[in-house]
Amino acid sequence: MNRREIRPGIEWVGAVDWQRQLFDELIPLPRGTSYNAYLVRGREKTALLDAVDPAFRAVLFQRLEGVERIDYLVAHHAEQDHSGAIPDVLARFPEAKVLATPKGVQFLQELLAVPADRLQAVQDGETLALGGRTLRFLHMPWVHWPETMVSFLEEDKVLFPCDLFGSHLATSDLWARDEAAVLDAARMYYAQILMHAPVVIRKYIERIQALGPALIAPSHGPVYDRPALILEAYRRWAGGVVANKVVLPYVSMHGSTALLVQRLIESLTARGVSVQPFELAHLRLDQFAAALVDAATIVFAAPAVLGGAHPLAAFVAALVDAYKPPVKYAGYLGSYGWSRGQIGKTAEMLPHLKVEVLDPVLCAGLPRVADLEAVDRLAAQIAEKHAGLAPAGG
Repeated sequence: MNRREIRPGIEWVGAVDWQRQLFDELIPLPRGTSYNAYLVRGREKTALLDAVDPAFRAVLFQRLEGVERIDYLVAHHAEQDHSGAIPDVLARFPEAKVLATPKGVQFLQELLAVPADRLQAVQDGETLALGGRTLRFLHMPWVHWPETMVSFLEEDKVLFPCDLFGSHLATSDLWARDEAAVLDAARMYYAQILMHAPVVIRKYIERIQALGPALIAPSHGPVYDRPALILEAYRRWAGGVVANKVVLPYVSMHGSTALLVQRLIESLTARGVSVQPFELAHLRLDQFAAALVDAATIVFAAPAVLGGAHPLAAFVAALVDAYKPPVKYAGYLGSYGWSRGQIGKTAEMLPHLKVEVLDPVLCAGLPRVADLEAVDRLAAQIAEKHAGLAPAGG
């Protein structure tokens, strides 16, 4: 298996996982993913930037055939899809020293039992001379763990940003040529991995912009030879600007809640509000998370089950609360049988989001005329709050 040249002396040596369908047993990967690693050669020293998921250690070593020496292994992030093969690399290259943030050094000892004498902590802004090439290390915690850092190859102006700007996308193309497909995958990735920390992401974007990178080579997905593509997208996604859009996750057991949902969709549409419904029994979590990136409002719709909201609604609400999307308003629709119980308590479902909670619409069994009129009033209220917002898109 051949290495793929990015620039003379800079090569991709990662692995493409065409078959993986789920990440962290939670995140759908309908288009697979990649575990990128990069070999950087100077006149005097050679550095390997990241190691692949342990399931692909053999692929990594095939790509490293003929490499006689690795002096440094830069570990941007201790999670196993980036670092899992580090113990194997250290066994193959006994002279190699692993460079990581101080917290990264701790994590690599705890997660992978990397010996302390093979680890070296690097400080924010510290440089490493390879001979004609210089790596600068920049600490960027919470992209997306607290120990994460990125590397900048100063002479070539190549940024290796770890999970920042990544995309779960298996492709034979080293470069981000199909920009629409790459941005779609990158948006889903951002939504599920980084959307919870927009303030720090905006700060890091400005720091990276000041470097003037000519190439951005992330840990997942293709390399950007037009950095403005992903930098502009991230500025938009992390900017907290919401659109005239409602995200509507729903589940219905006997059809009553479904009638409320259909009425809300029609009533919002008639008022010029974009709606993206998601049926929770067959939820594509990647698409749902991506829809939240610029949604102004989320409305949950679910019936009562044993005195509480349907478990699927409770599950997705917990995820939304963890994702921390920039939504401004939240509402609830639902029907119930023998008791309304605890349904409709939207604020309790989203304890970490600063949203304006709209009055719920709840009905006993089949919706009556008065219930459908209440749905219309909710739609009118949402449309009024959305007045002046830009159309959904991007």
